[in-house]
Amino acid sequence: MLISDAMNAKLNEQITHEFHSSHIYLAIACQFERQALKMLAGWFKLQAREELSHAYKFIDYVNAQQGVVHLKAIPEPPAEYASPADAIKAAVEHEKKITKCIHELMALAEKEHDFATREFLGWFVKEQVEEVESVTHLYEVANMAGKNLLQLEAYVAQLGRKD
Repeated sequence: MLISDAMNAKLNEQITHEFHSSHIYLAIACQFERQALKMLAGWFKLQAREELSHAYKFIDYVNAQQGVVHLKAIPEPPAEYASPADAIKAAVEHEKKITKCIHELMALAEKEHDFATREFLGWFVKEQVEEVESVTHLYEVANMAGKNLLQLEAYVAQLGRKD
């Protein structure tokens, strides 16, 4: 194995976190679908797919480093939030938690002088900056829109045209 047992275990934890992130965002998307907020639902479905791709990147890395992937149970996400802003705020808090996990992995890689894992994690460090920024911005816009959910939907639709 090219990574330590401790690193292998922490990377496996991160795989579970990434699958859990996908579940959370899919659950949020489902709530937005029920509320006829199709643009927000689509935004969160894309986020859910992106989190799955992150999980697969970790799986591929562990395998490439001759580690052992242990897939663990994924915690059940909340099915309902009090408001769209509350759902988006939960996403902000979750992304901050994931950022902390990535930073802890990076610290372990540095402590172990595991330069390959450090290099691999560099992409995730940058990605988390973008993730936190984009969902925080969406939360700020949701707060500005207040109860005017159509305005929020129009804003999210406009975001899709830019990307």
